[in-house]
Amino acid sequence: MLIGYARTSTLDQDAGFEAQLRDLTALGCEKLFQEQVSSVAPRKQLEAALEFARHGDILVVTKLDRLARSVVHLGKIIETLEAKGVALRILDLGVDTTTPTGKLMLNVLGGVAQFEREMMLERQREGIAKAKAEGAYKGRKPTVRARSEEIKALAEQGMSMGAIAAKLGIGKGSVHRVLNPAAPAT
Repeated sequence: MLIGYARTSTLDQDAGFEAQLRDLTALGCEKLFQEQVSSVAPRKQLEAALEFARHGDILVVTKLDRLARSVVHLGKIIETLEAKGVALRILDLGVDTTTPTGKLMLNVLGGVAQFEREMMLERQREGIAKAKAEGAYKGRKPTVRARSEEIKALAEQGMSMGAIAAKLGIGKGSVHRVLNPAAPAT
């Protein structure tokens, strides 16, 4: 049986998610497991797919990065699949672990994928450091502090914290922090 697994990191990646589902369905996957969670978050559907797979099945993903977050993680997934007699197929790479060449390619490509991700994160950290040094990276502007006078004025008019929060489109906890600055944080 072909078992498909599709994942995107965020709910905003609808087009990529739909493309994965379309490709897995077109290939003939009889069972699909799908989720939209970060690669570092618990992935219940991946766990369910690994549990569901039986001897002779093939787990299919469209891309390697949809499956594993690192070479170590990939190794654990492969170990689990091999123990159950389940193969792995990665569509965009043309890798199929039912063959010895497919197994070799998967290990090589897993190492390359991890290297690529580490390089991307390094470039990202360098870019942020450079932007901070130039004063261009200051983080998110504090939204509630800028509106503290407005919050206090509405409170003096007798509005409840909930009503103030709703009117200004901010959280009730933010209103509480402005009106009760000495209250201990929970």
